[in-house]
Amino acid sequence: MFTHLHVHTEYSLLDGLCRIPQLVARAGELGMDSLAITDHGAMYGVIEFYQEAKKAGVKPIIGCELYVAPQGRHSRDAADKNPYHLTMLARDEVGYRNLLQLNTKAHLEGFYYRPRVDRELLIQHREGLVALSGCLQGEVPRLLLEGRADEARESAEWYRDTFGGFFLEVQRHPIEDLQKVNPHIIALGRDMDIPIVATNDVHYTFKEDFDTHDLLLCIQRNTTIFDEKRYSMGNSFYLTSEAEMSELFADIPEAVENTQRVAEMCNLELEFDRLLLPEAETPPGKTADEYLAELCREGLERRLGQPSEEAIARLEYELNVIKVTNFANYFFVVWDLISFARKRNILFGVRGSAAASLVLYTLGITDINPLEHKLVFERFLNIERKEMPDIDLDFQDERRDEVITYAAQKYGAECVAQIITFGTFGARASIRDVGRALGMPYGDADRVARLVPASPHMTLEQALHDNPELNELYRDDEGVRQLVDSARGLEGIALHSSTHAAGVVISKEPLTNHVPLQKPTRAGEGAIAMIQFPMESIAQIGLLKMDILGLANLTVLEKTRELVAQNKGVNIDLTEIPLDDARTFELLSAGETTGVFQLEGSGMRRFVKELKPSSFSDIAAMIALYRPGPMQHIPRFIKAKQGLEPIQFPHQTLAEILEETYGVIVYQDQVLLIVQAFAGYSLGEADIFRKAMGKKIAEVMKKERENFIDGAGKKGFSATLADEIFNLIEPFAGYAFNKAHSVSYAMIAYQT
Repeated sequence: MFTHLHVHTEYSLLDGLCRIPQLVARAGELGMDSLAITDHGAMYGVIEFYQEAKKAGVKPIIGCELYVAPQGRHSRDAADKNPYHLTMLARDEVGYRNLLQLNTKAHLEGFYYRPRVDRELLIQHREGLVALSGCLQGEVPRLLLEGRADEARESAEWYRDTFGGFFLEVQRHPIEDLQKVNPHIIALGRDMDIPIVATNDVHYTFKEDFDTHDLLLCIQRNTTIFDEKRYSMGNSFYLTSEAEMSELFADIPEAVENTQRVAEMCNLELEFDRLLLPEAETPPGKTADEYLAELCREGLERRLGQPSEEAIARLEYELNVIKVTNFANYFFVVWDLISFARKRNILFGVRGSAAASLVLYTLGITDINPLEHKLVFERFLNIERKEMPDIDLDFQDERRDEVITYAAQKYGAECVAQIITFGTFGARASIRDVGRALGMPYGDADRVARLVPASPHMTLEQALHDNPELNELYRDDEGVRQLVDSARGLEGIALHSSTHAAGVVISKEPLTNHVPLQKPTRAGEGAIAMIQFPMESIAQIGLLKMDILGLANLTVLEKTRELVAQNKGVNIDLTEIPLDDARTFELLSAGETTGVFQLEGSGMRRFVKELKPSSFSDIAAMIALYRPGPMQHIPRFIKAKQGLEPIQFPHQTLAEILEETYGVIVYQDQVLLIVQAFAGYSLGEADIFRKAMGKKIAEVMKKERENFIDGAGKKGFSATLADEIFNLIEPFAGYAFNKAHSVSYAMIAYQT
């Protein structure tokens, strides 16, 4: 059995082309039971790779192609611009953690053009790792090519003595230097009793992907396919079969056999079903859940005076869900940050579904009462969903850094980090970039790119479907067809990394126990580090991720309060502003919304003037509707409000749910309530239904339709009516807005 041990995915940015799901699937098709990931100098894709491989029944081998500084990681000489390569694989959890450490220190301590380790770090973090000597740029091959045989021998001896498993890597691509050096590597291995292992330096999945990969390299180096001196790898860097590798290495079959030997050495199991939340400081003898309940009950009385039975029951229900899901410590972290902001007079707010929580209201994390606005808690957190909720926070943009600095000081700089995000080849950008690589005049490529609709998440496939002019050009013009087909090969591939605008992670222990770090993009000295894993992977391994965003409108509000206090002697409490102020609605109805959060665009101003909002609810609904998809329902919403057409409900059962929005489905929360009322789902089950529907997977939607009709039948509704209601809510499950988010943003707009 052969195992690929040297594989670059798309996360070897602008160098690798392998999409992880496709790569793993191909390994399975080839009958391989193991596969490695070894991206250049980073571990961006390892969690996605690990999970995809596990799902496919392929053993994941987690690794990295490290850069090794010949003169030490702190050296910054001209010679340090070209470090050696070293393929490193994790044998077990100890090795994985050491790989995290090596990767982190390469970025934070050794970065000079590339992230670099050195022998000192390799000695410190050698346990649990298997080392392969690397490609042509490895230390041993390079020294051999340079005629420095004694030094190559010393290098091989050092790696053999340092690591429990060290193998000399042999590749057989049709490259002149490889053909020169391979006999020396093989001889060195036999002479020193160091095993030889066969690798193929995979950069793309299928042989036919070569042309697309060639374009990727042209884009990386800003050249075209007509440049005869350009760098090109050739068509052998794909995921070869065992038969192909056996044929290539027929003279040294042990090199192929040793790949399985290495695979058997690597048995890493990662944990995902755990929480790595910071632990709250609680009074002696009290658990986090007990202390949270105490604070919330006090807060409920403080907020509501004499709380109703409904409010008490809702609070107890939420506290129970938080206890069952074990998220109390999460709420304490957020409470701590908000308490800091209040003490420092930093204006704040929440985004997303968090405002639907009465617990957060009683803690003072949000000033929006979810009972008043009929917000559904299960959209924020429910037992059925079993995933960490999102509590996304807004702060004055000029003071956001104060909050993050406080978090680093409170929880430890080693426990707080920002989050990476990846820019990808979008539909339009891929057309322009590929056009340039193909040597097309810019105007020709740009003309095609402009035919791609500028909609969010637009794909070239969808663009060909939506735009007849593009489709006709594609059919009739061979050059355009080549351009579009080539661009499709790159569409969605990771292009570059950057720092997420808001994402912050806070852990109870040093982050490098669980994730690799690097310096954030566009940051000075002393900036908080950035996790190499994207947000989805961070959540899966149990780390607390939060959005901490700087919002200019909060700064405007705070500055305005300060000016009013200085000039008029009036201290405005934003939470005391009445939500039925007639003059505010007159101003909005006149379209005087310049500088008003979420309402200042020309299109929005026109709709607000037509709507003539008379309640806070109208503002929240308009913010939810003014988005691609729901926007088509704005005219009906306005006419129904103005009495120009009757308010119609699909069924009288839904009247109470849709009355607030004049018969129009505006919010995700309404979808949940409809599914509950009509098909008997719990609100938690309804939220799972909403998420599943939003993914637009045909198989899933068919199953959900059957479940919905079955549930409606049990409540006495006919299958025909149930099918009609399902068809009605189906599109809204994907694009309807979260009501708590709309209300939160409407509040800032109204206050402004």
